[in-house]
Amino acid sequence: MRPWGTSVIGQRLEVRQGQGLVITPQLQQAIKLLQLSNLELEAFIEGELERNPLLQRDDDAAPEPVDAAQANEDAGELRFDAPAAADAERALDARPDDLYGEPTPGEAASDRAHDGSGEEAQPGLNDWSSTGKGGIAPEGDGGERPDRREITLWEHLQGQASSAAMSPTDQAIALALIDGVDEGGYLRGELAEIADRLGCDLARVEAVLAVCHGFEPTGIMARSVPECLKLQLIERNRFDPAMAAMLDNLDLLAKRDLSALRKVCGVDAEDLSEMIAELKGLTPRPGAGFGGDPAQTVIPDVLVRPDPAGGWRVELNAETLPRLLIDKRYHGVVQAGARTETEKAFVADCASQASWLVKSLDQRAKTILKVASEIVRQQDAFLAFGVEFLRPLNLKTVADAIGMHESTVSRVTSNKYVATPRGVFELKFFFTAAIQSVDGQSSHSAEAVRHRIKSMIDGESRDGDVLSDDRIVEILNEAGIDIARRTVAKYREALRIPSSVERKRMLRTG
Repeated sequence: MRPWGTSVIGQRLEVRQGQGLVITPQLQQAIKLLQLSNLELEAFIEGELERNPLLQRDDDAAPEPVDAAQANEDAGELRFDAPAAADAERALDARPDDLYGEPTPGEAASDRAHDGSGEEAQPGLNDWSSTGKGGIAPEGDGGERPDRREITLWEHLQGQASSAAMSPTDQAIALALIDGVDEGGYLRGELAEIADRLGCDLARVEAVLAVCHGFEPTGIMARSVPECLKLQLIERNRFDPAMAAMLDNLDLLAKRDLSALRKVCGVDAEDLSEMIAELKGLTPRPGAGFGGDPAQTVIPDVLVRPDPAGGWRVELNAETLPRLLIDKRYHGVVQAGARTETEKAFVADCASQASWLVKSLDQRAKTILKVASEIVRQQDAFLAFGVEFLRPLNLKTVADAIGMHESTVSRVTSNKYVATPRGVFELKFFFTAAIQSVDGQSSHSAEAVRHRIKSMIDGESRDGDVLSDDRIVEILNEAGIDIARRTVAKYREALRIPSSVERKRMLRTG
């Protein structure tokens, strides 16, 4: 007998049954497909076509755009038959930390923008500015790297716009302006047309352009040669009335009519010679120094247009949908010809992978359409009336409305674009911070509040009364917007608007 209170340490085998989430390689692939852009998806499809002999493009089919109603009707027809994913739609909502060590770029931006305080952490962090690479291409200290390429002008400007202290709305305007820059660095297009398309004031577009004129290289995004040279002269502190007169009469310089040019500029021959030498030292095409591949045109994944019956019609862009099918005839041939177990296993694996990929692509398309339709429903006022009517929106609101996980919505809205009557936007552009109303029952978009603050300050010159930050808070509170003075100051500084004291001084001096 063992003495009382003693124990015996030993080993034994036990069989236990439990439940757990197993993410198979196929499910990992399905989740990965959600966050790929249409360009990345095309590259992925090309690789699968080379690797899997049973896959082929369905080039003969030209499907019409799939709208939200059709996707909802067909949603029940999709079934994933992999044994580890009986309910694939629910499994696609797996948390990101089950698969990825770090959050996706879309999730990170959303987390920064919505820190739970009800206010934006920092203006410009939750915008759609990740459309371009941005930044400067890395320089090496040795031989050529295989993946090295020259940075494009569009990427260079995009990177500066992303780091500029602008609100998401102003960054959207800046990106629209950058889209109109040609290879020489000149802005082509009418500012009035951009303002009308975005539903904002022309003065706001001009103010954003003034900020963009501070980008490098100097003179970029000018609308004419004289304006380009003027910006470079201002940076060198060499722009004076004589130079202004010369820039206004460049045709005389082209004709070499120096006597008429001296008379117009009011200078002697020696000064005129120095001025011409200064002009020769400037760069008339500031964008010409950038090489690399031309900027890729953004191809929208979703199309939004007015419905004749009212509301908005949301469709998938058929041009971005990969059309794949399984070659069943070839599958039968190679399956009958397989002799060894290795060959049979390879054919079976190719068939399984092809079937899963086709179904995953279908699921991806329907998920994108479902998320985009809910975003359009939430932001219909913006589409109808302009940027001032952006509603506060976050990932959780959309996820709860469509019955998905926030991480799924984050993946879907990253690197996906929607074409609307007001322009092409990344889906995550529509997620804006919320500012509570005084009654606590409703909320206002931070973008709409910023727009209202700017409109109030723009009217000061007409009314002759300069509004302090405290007075702006009072006016907004009277309008039902609960906002703190520090938030008003933060928004005003983000809009690059001077303080009330500085504005009053500017009004007095004319």
